[in-house]
Amino acid sequence: MQGILIIAPNWIGDAVMTQPLLAALKNQYPDSKIDVLASNWVAPIYRACTEVSDVIEADFQHKQLQWSLRKQLAKDLQSKNYQACFVLPNSLKSALIPWLANIPFRIGYRGELRFGLINVALDNPSKVNRPPMVEHYLALSQLLSDGESIAAGSLTPKLNVASTANQSINKKLSDANLDPNSVFVFCPGAEYGPTKRWPAAHFAALANNLIQTHSNANIILLGGKSDHQLAEEILQQSQNRTNIHNWCGNTSLDEAIALIGAAKAVVSNDSGLMHIAAALKIPQVAIFGSSDPAHTPPLSENAKVIWLNLPCSPCHKKECPLGHLKCLKDILPQQVFATLNTLL
Repeated sequence: MQGILIIAPNWIGDAVMTQPLLAALKNQYPDSKIDVLASNWVAPIYRACTEVSDVIEADFQHKQLQWSLRKQLAKDLQSKNYQACFVLPNSLKSALIPWLANIPFRIGYRGELRFGLINVALDNPSKVNRPPMVEHYLALSQLLSDGESIAAGSLTPKLNVASTANQSINKKLSDANLDPNSVFVFCPGAEYGPTKRWPAAHFAALANNLIQTHSNANIILLGGKSDHQLAEEILQQSQNRTNIHNWCGNTSLDEAIALIGAAKAVVSNDSGLMHIAAALKIPQVAIFGSSDPAHTPPLSENAKVIWLNLPCSPCHKKECPLGHLKCLKDILPQQVFATLNTLL
């Protein structure tokens, strides 16, 4: 198997959880060249995967077919003579490119009228009996193998920070007069919605406790542009704003990976940045609300999960259907602070 193409998922966390699949494929086919076709948003994850030879970026837009773009990409990819393509999203449109590119083995899960487009397939598990996402993706590697079992160690994602990203983030820290050895990273956002976001007031109280205990601590609030206002709320409610820095929307994802890799510890919601911290083996506290830590946990021995496991959770809703958001509000800053201290 000389050429393998991966059609990447559309979410950062999901992309991180595909790395064990890449490692398994590289182990099965050590001489293969593994390329990844990814949106601009998740492409940096694959630049941090040593198994990947080339990351092909495309300006995919959410919920848009972009037929002309997909036809052009298929034409460009056909000349590369891939023998197999793993289509990791479940959508119909994600399966169009390898079919148009005439890639012989098009591997993925059945779903969304993809019969024929996917010609080596597994049944998609029901939402009730979903396995952990790493196992979900990894199972596809068996479709072209002789059925050998996957080693337990390969269930843990692993990322490596690119040297150029390290240089860039070190310069940003230097320009801000921040000692890299004093940085803690808080990730207050979550793209999914409010039921995954620990309250801003709790993040502010945690920051106060941390700075009072570690006088040289600098806390960087990290996330996308959509998280900037949330980070400002944390700053407004903090007692010591000098040591708290809002970098939400001010770093690329490549730089965010490097910053997390340099942090003393990370506190996050269930988000893509949580999975990045786990894959980099950084000490972290991961806060879960409406989602299920059994399905998408941070896969690291250096991670501690806090989840109240209330009778109403996991509800997987974007807004609290009961209106109280107790699954997050009742996780107190003191509990997170105590958990964080066990990691330092």
